[in-house]
Amino acid sequence: MRPFEIILLLAVTILPFIKRKLIFRINPNYLLLQLAGVFGLHILLEGYRWQMFPAYLLMLLFFWRIKTIDITKPVRLTSLRVIGFIGMIIIALLGWIWPMTLPVFSLPEPRGGYNVGTESIYVQTDREEIITKDSNDKRELVYKVWYPSEEDISSLKGEKYVDKASRSGFATKYGLPAAMLNYLDLIKTYAYPKLFPADGVFPVLIFSHGYGSKATGYYGLLTELASQGYIIVNMNHTFESLGVTFPDGRIKYFDYDFQREVSSEGMKVMEPLIEAFKKDLDFEQRHPIVRKAVNDFYESKSEDRWAEDMIQTIDLLKEWNLQGFLKDKIDLNKIGIFGHSNGGGSAGKVAQKDNRVKAAANIDGITWGNLIDTVYHIPFLYISADWPAGHEDINSHIYINKSTDYFYETKLLNSGHPNFMDIPFMIPVQLIAGTGDIDPYLGTEIVTKLLTVFFDRHLKKASDISLESISEQYELLEMKVHRGDSIKRAGNE
Repeated sequence: MRPFEIILLLAVTILPFIKRKLIFRINPNYLLLQLAGVFGLHILLEGYRWQMFPAYLLMLLFFWRIKTIDITKPVRLTSLRVIGFIGMIIIALLGWIWPMTLPVFSLPEPRGGYNVGTESIYVQTDREEIITKDSNDKRELVYKVWYPSEEDISSLKGEKYVDKASRSGFATKYGLPAAMLNYLDLIKTYAYPKLFPADGVFPVLIFSHGYGSKATGYYGLLTELASQGYIIVNMNHTFESLGVTFPDGRIKYFDYDFQREVSSEGMKVMEPLIEAFKKDLDFEQRHPIVRKAVNDFYESKSEDRWAEDMIQTIDLLKEWNLQGFLKDKIDLNKIGIFGHSNGGGSAGKVAQKDNRVKAAANIDGITWGNLIDTVYHIPFLYISADWPAGHEDINSHIYINKSTDYFYETKLLNSGHPNFMDIPFMIPVQLIAGTGDIDPYLGTEIVTKLLTVFFDRHLKKASDISLESISEQYELLEMKVHRGDSIKRAGNE
């Protein structure tokens, strides 16, 4: 919460209960002037938002009561007075809960040497769009590109936090009116539309979001990486993200009908796998059961679609390097890929299929499908949330053969699955957000530093810092490093 919000809430929570004592000592007009001043500073410096409406209502009630109260009359405890006080307590509780649950939060400020520019790219592909009912529909993609810039930003204002389509999709997902997210306009971002790209060429990282999530809801992660000298191509997988806006104004949201259709048999496929973990079978007994489940699970086809999106995006990099704002800015020999959740699993598939990718990272995703017994041939980083002890560790089977190069297994302790997004900033209530109790700024710092050092080492070929030193620096980061010449089957380690 912001300073004047706190001051205003304290005032309207406490003053109604001590107003009589204050009036005996302070001119009521002076008291109202002081409160009006706090309100004015709040509106002027911070801006109003709907979460503060209970506080505004309490302020109006206090103004009215001060003007109508007769302090010469004794206080009588009537049922109407009791109801009034109970009502004020309820309003005051809402006044504190709403702005604390959905705060005007501060994003982490990028620590790299570059400012961060953003721009969108639209692509009409020649692939059939299988999610819609019209067989003539072709797959359309809109990318958000985050890139390094050296342009002076001292007089510029950062872009609005999260695009309109993603906001509306997020509101629909949780049954909220879209207008309830307008307060996100008050969030300060460190990304600036259409800056001039910095001089030089830069490695490019393809980033894929989580399933049914805000494709651009990773500001803390992506602004940091771009500030460190990377071009980030932020995927937005149409109909499976919360929302995307095309250049002609059309908005396409997450297709819940398609999701229900393809996932209808999902639990039947997963039941044998879940039982295999519950029965505490040893690794070798469990492996064939897991193999069958991950091959048949519906998310495998989703990841195949997303992998195809990303491979086609890599195909486009050469064209983007010849014209447009990215002209002569992309180092086509330094392509990395990473993603979160379903996007992380999909990135794992691309890393297996496309030899143009030189390094890959999976942030808390599962690579469903038939890659379970294969081996990577590039540096690979796996970052896991701190799942409960009873959680099915499917990736211990997926990544059984690791890589012929470096393979890093890491875990961010005290974290939950949404900790890798901006969710812990946006909704700082663990029970609602599903996050762990790690400080969100520390969690973002650890993950962004881990990713930066990983790609610095394996794309930029920087050797001055190792990933092992990151785990030594942070107690909340666990790491196990596998080198290609010492790979063992996980079940025999």
